[in-house]
Amino acid sequence: MDLRFFRISIHCDDHPIRSVHNSVFDFRNLNYFVEGRGAIVSLVTPSIHMSKKISRRLQEAQAKVEERAYDPAEALALLKDTATAKFNESAEAHIRLGIDPKYSDQQLRTTVSLPKGTGQEIRVAVIARGEKVAEATAAGADIAGSEELIEEIQGGMLDFDCLIATPDVMPKIAKLGRVLGPKGLMPSPKGGTVTNDLASAISEFKAGKLEFRADRTGIVHVMFGKSSFSVEDLLANLKALQECVDRNRPSGAKGRYWRTMYVASTMGPSIEVDVPTLRDLKIEA
Repeated sequence: MDLRFFRISIHCDDHPIRSVHNSVFDFRNLNYFVEGRGAIVSLVTPSIHMSKKISRRLQEAQAKVEERAYDPAEALALLKDTATAKFNESAEAHIRLGIDPKYSDQQLRTTVSLPKGTGQEIRVAVIARGEKVAEATAAGADIAGSEELIEEIQGGMLDFDCLIATPDVMPKIAKLGRVLGPKGLMPSPKGGTVTNDLASAISEFKAGKLEFRADRTGIVHVMFGKSSFSVEDLLANLKALQECVDRNRPSGAKGRYWRTMYVASTMGPSIEVDVPTLRDLKIEA
């Protein structure tokens, strides 16, 4: 059947999201119905255009991981052992919390300073006015500007990893919400990216300060280093992340706050971490 001549509607929980033509879909959690001449013709399964083949490299890595919660140091050693791609993979943490972010008192958005850094060069952009632009450049900002920088960003220029702004320009930055929001780059006071102390903010973010938030399902995804880091350095960063999540527990969170934590390299399998052991762990500075 040639799908080019049919209207494809995407439905989620029985509510249509959008209808498009001549598109290839690769979603896991949506139902696709192909409609022709006002009637449902056939069901397009979620697996369409998706490969079921798992590479030999990943199969070998998955075989090393057992279905159990690992001691933090053991989990990180295993993360390094399963990071077998041909590049320096990132170390990622995925934390499921007992919160429902649709309620304002159960939202989590904050920053964490990783003591061993992120292992990557952070490009910082600053939007300010007057002398603050020169101050940002002197403090090490990669990009600094005022209204002209706002126009460049609105035109699609996103050549930076972190955007810092002074409070007086935030009303003008509001129109960039659709551009910056999906990328997680919108400055916010909670994230420490709206401030008059530009020198301090630039220094912190370049040294390894990260902003993160819980997604709509209550899961936090954070990159906390590189697979080339030592186990000790990864553990120090992971402990700092755990303490930050505990310290910023939303006021509306009820019951068991921590559900599960998994770590993984960029191209590696997920490894469950024993959260109580991590929380009880003491690391000397």
